[in-house]
Amino acid sequence: MAWLITALLILVDYLLGSIPTGYLVAKYVKGIDIREEGSGSTGATNVLRTVGKTAAIFVLIGDMAKAMLAVGIIKLWFVFAPLTVIPLEWKSWLIVAGAMAAILGHSKSIFLNFTGGKSVASSLGLLLVLNPLVALGALATFLGVLGLFRIVSLSSIMGVIAVNILMLVLHQPLSYCLFAVVGGIYVVARHRTNIIRIFEGTEPRIGEKLQQEEAKPV
Repeated sequence: MAWLITALLILVDYLLGSIPTGYLVAKYVKGIDIREEGSGSTGATNVLRTVGKTAAIFVLIGDMAKAMLAVGIIKLWFVFAPLTVIPLEWKSWLIVAGAMAAILGHSKSIFLNFTGGKSVASSLGLLLVLNPLVALGALATFLGVLGLFRIVSLSSIMGVIAVNILMLVLHQPLSYCLFAVVGGIYVVARHRTNIIRIFEGTEPRIGEKLQQEEAKPV
């Protein structure tokens, strides 16, 4: 029974992460498939470049909210469900598994033929529930780098590095630290084309558009 409920909770988190916020907002506002515009990502940055600021804010909030809900469901389970169903010792590991499922859902949405965004906003939402101090530290790093260089992808990568450092400095559980490492590697890997453009000096800054459309994420 414990394994079955655990699997169901992880599946629910994946489906929550799969809600295609950026796709839905872009389709509603402009009637376009955001995956065919700009970088092909469904995240807030591509929505900002192709649809507009207001739409991007809605996408950012939506992506954070669905991730927060994914982790919140598991935390609430351990508050209201009998601990005899799922052992309390599983709690932190189940939270991390659910968090990873939500990230995977966002970037590989079952509703969009397993395409999606780069999981930055979703990861921030998850961190706000896991540990607000880590989330705020990562956000401060993101905003600081963004203010200096005005490059979202570079700011996101530096935020990922900050998360891993803060998890260690704040002596977080092993499960959370592993989440920071594995989730961080995944988010950075989703930015591989951005990293190439950063080294080439062609990565667009805030307010700029891609000089040419990159390949859609797979």
